[in-house]
Amino acid sequence: MHRRRFIALLGGALVLPRVASAQQKPMPVIGQLSAFSPPANVGDLVRGPIHQGMGEAGFVEGQNMMWEYRWAEGHYDRLPALAADLASRQVDLIVTLGGSTPALAAKNATSTIPIVFTDVADPVGYGLVASLARPGGNLTGFGSLSREMAPKRLELLCELVSRATVIALLVNPDNVRVEGYMGTTREAARAKGVQLPVLKARTESELEIAFASLGQLQAGGLLLLPDPFLNSRSGQLAALASRYAIPAISELRQFAAAGGLISYGANYNALARQAGIYVGRILKGEKPADLPVQQPTTFELVVNLNTAKALGLTIPPSILARADEVIE
Repeated sequence: MHRRRFIALLGGALVLPRVASAQQKPMPVIGQLSAFSPPANVGDLVRGPIHQGMGEAGFVEGQNMMWEYRWAEGHYDRLPALAADLASRQVDLIVTLGGSTPALAAKNATSTIPIVFTDVADPVGYGLVASLARPGGNLTGFGSLSREMAPKRLELLCELVSRATVIALLVNPDNVRVEGYMGTTREAARAKGVQLPVLKARTESELEIAFASLGQLQAGGLLLLPDPFLNSRSGQLAALASRYAIPAISELRQFAAAGGLISYGANYNALARQAGIYVGRILKGEKPADLPVQQPTTFELVVNLNTAKALGLTIPPSILARADEVIE
């Protein structure tokens, strides 16, 4: 009797883990394909807006999902290989950060893995989705309206430096969106009667050269076009603008917070949080084709009064009245 009981118990001990193993599902793995550089503090990732959105959808890294991060560090030519790597690892979903280039790289790497893109100026025009309302295929995500907002930033800068006849435009020539941005911005410049010389920089050393040429151009202001490389260097750009005493505007709040004069653009934290919610919905079974592409509805105007004072500028009351945040 005792021997039979022992064998029965031993058999149960062998069988039960197999049952538990069969019932336990592997954690979904999310691949993040980013045109940016990784943050200095890796802990910022799990506190970021995408993770917040996923948390609202019930997904927490390390508990019921995992991440695979891939960073291009501003080198767009790396994105296709990074996207192919994520696809070969058969991640459950890919999130792209940094505009159309990483989104296109992910699209070219897989037609089956769901993809949620962020900050894409023209998702339909780039061929990422069939339409905003009905994306079709395996992609959905969030637009940026960056191209539409570039002329508005030029208008704000002209309002701040009303006597300026030359406004320089800083771009990354490797960005596929540059031509579209420059087209709409040039139209706005002609309407304002200002010259718009273009400065190009794809490296930190080229940024130094670009700023050093502002005096020769007699530029009264500087417009920074949206770009992952430029956006990830908001602190350096603000420091250079201060060194060369040039009033500058960016789309990112980080620029004004780092000491830049002014910023105006979409609230990208809000969009990234919504992207995290989309990721959660797809992991729960919804299809990207059924989730409409969303455009930003919240925009932030941030003015740094300390920088204005250092530049000897008086911010017009009309801009202060519209500002969402004033840094003093």
